[in-house]
Amino acid sequence: MSTSNAHIRIERDPRPVQVLFHDAVIASTKDALVLTEGSYPPVYYIPKAHVEMAFLHESDRRTTCPHKGEARYWSISAEGYGAENAVWGYDQPKAGVTEIADHVAFYPDKVRIAVGEPA
Repeated sequence: MSTSNAHIRIERDPRPVQVLFHDAVIASTKDALVLTEGSYPPVYYIPKAHVEMAFLHESDRRTTCPHKGEARYWSISAEGYGAENAVWGYDQPKAGVTEIADHVAFYPDKVRIAVGEPA
């Protein structure tokens, strides 16, 4: 699967992707989407079904992207640590990026995203 418009490209990455917060595995999947937007670094979007949502706590933060729509945020609490607004997702993304619905992304400075490493 690959979606592209003038500003955003979305591709499926079949490699294993794990998201770790300290010693806790927050997410593990072989169904990640990689979203590339303009000159920004690529962002991994993980299906919510492959995320340990018990570690996430919805926050009040909301932002709006002109290309993707309204994002909501979650904070992470695990292993005695916390990271505020470390995760975001689009419940109803705009046309052209609908694949990222039911997925979340993680700020790479708040978690470790391991791509292609054995689980």
